[in-house]
Amino acid sequence: MNLEKKKINFISRFLEKKYPEPQPPLDFSNHYTLLVAVLLSAQCTDKRVNIVTKDLFAKATSPKEMIQMSPQKIQKIIRPCGLSQFKANAIYNLSKILIENYNSCVPDSLEELEKLPGVGHKTASVVVSQGFHKDAFPVDTHIQRLAARWKISNGKSITQTEKDLKEKFPKKKWNKLHLQIIFYGREFCPARGHEIKNCPICLKMEELEK
Repeated sequence: MNLEKKKINFISRFLEKKYPEPQPPLDFSNHYTLLVAVLLSAQCTDKRVNIVTKDLFAKATSPKEMIQMSPQKIQKIIRPCGLSQFKANAIYNLSKILIENYNSCVPDSLEELEKLPGVGHKTASVVVSQGFHKDAFPVDTHIQRLAARWKISNGKSITQTEKDLKEKFPKKKWNKLHLQIIFYGREFCPARGHEIKNCPICLKMEELEK
């Protein structure tokens, strides 16, 4: 077995044992609230998003309810998430588009989701994966960082890292792995103050490299 296969096997087994049933960290009740929550999570912690959406979703859990508020009212509620003006306008405008073009329903394809204001590839991938349970591998800067540390991707971009990980891990594991790697990073492999002796996967990767 070559080095890369040994790494992939160890990572898969370890994460499956450590996080057998990872649950999405954002609170949502339907496809629409998931889409809004993921959009709000850009450059913001999940914990803060969940605090903010508790207030926001008390007022609106559908596109029709959301556009009863002005973008300014939405912005006031979501201000703690940062980038509030951009995010408020995106939420308001995508809500109008969903009403006009999609019968108030969130589309289930990456292509259609990425046409919506404020919805990039990563946001669309999370909605497709966690909302519609279709195979997707959402990659953010945290997953990119871990993949580079583990030397299973030398992708200098999130796009390249996603391509590398999709090639190396079975499709049926993508949805789970996305969450498992994020949870692992938070618990053992932070961007700052990372100590390899406290990081089981990094420790094993270093051992395998020898």
